[in-house]
Amino acid sequence: MPACRLIRPDDAPVLARLLHANRDFLAPWEPVRAEAHFTDAGQRVAVDAALAEHAHGRSLPCAIVDEAGSVVGRVNLNNIVRGAAQSASLGYWLASTSGGRGLATAAVRDIIRLAFAELGLHRIQADTLVHNVPSQRVLARNGFVRIGMAPRYLKIAGRWQDCILHQLVSDTTD
Repeated sequence: MPACRLIRPDDAPVLARLLHANRDFLAPWEPVRAEAHFTDAGQRVAVDAALAEHAHGRSLPCAIVDEAGSVVGRVNLNNIVRGAAQSASLGYWLASTSGGRGLATAAVRDIIRLAFAELGLHRIQADTLVHNVPSQRVLARNGFVRIGMAPRYLKIAGRWQDCILHQLVSDTTD
């Protein structure tokens, strides 16, 4: 069974519940979010926006699903660039109660397959905060390699933080 699938508008209430329940757990790894982000309406807006970006070929927004098919997080290819780059940025989050079961690793593996085999991308970049070791392990298990450090790269948890840059390059694209 695939570990991810394209998000759907009817995922918004589930995502809102997950985000609300995992707000403190995710806070160290996420930008500061407005209160609306944690509501059904806020997630409907977010899902609709993500699907609009997908329709224009600029993203691949997916839900992470567990063995029962329940949504337990998100995995996304963002900022898809065509032309000479053929690249995208990877991002993901998983509910705290779903960690340690290999779901994030499997979802990243699935989206890599989609990126390279179906979208024909050449490169995926993923950035982690320096202290986000679990996420670094997910990336390493999927073949990503560290390519550098970006000081004060992303504003996460209300402050500019250093990030480790990782990439995975397809061995099948020309």
